[in-house]
Amino acid sequence: MSTPPPVEDRLRAALDARARLIDAHELSPYRPPTGPAWGTRRIRRVASAVAVAAAAAAAVAFLLLSGSPEDNRPAPPARDPSTSPPATSTPSSNTGTPTQPSPTSPPGPPTSTSAATQG
Repeated sequence: MSTPPPVEDRLRAALDARARLIDAHELSPYRPPTGPAWGTRRIRRVASAVAVAAAAAAAVAFLLLSGSPEDNRPAPPARDPSTSPPATSTPSSNTGTPTQPSPTSPPGPPTSTSAATQG
């Protein structure tokens, strides 16, 4: 074998001297850090999870409360389309007793003027 170059001899000697400065006490593991129990990463993870859950709950609440199924139904007609409108709008001059519907005929649906004005 050939002799190593002088640079390699000096490098080996320097590394050997540096290694002799380290003893067993310096090679022992360090104690774990003593800081707060919650780390910054854990706090960020919990905060982001809470924010996502709140956003999801707000989105569900908005979707449930914004449109109700009643809004999609068509408005009922203001009056029954099968009935005919009165012929005249002048009051009648009958002085007799008011007419009562017969018990065999079904009563007509109530007419609502408020439904006609809303539409």
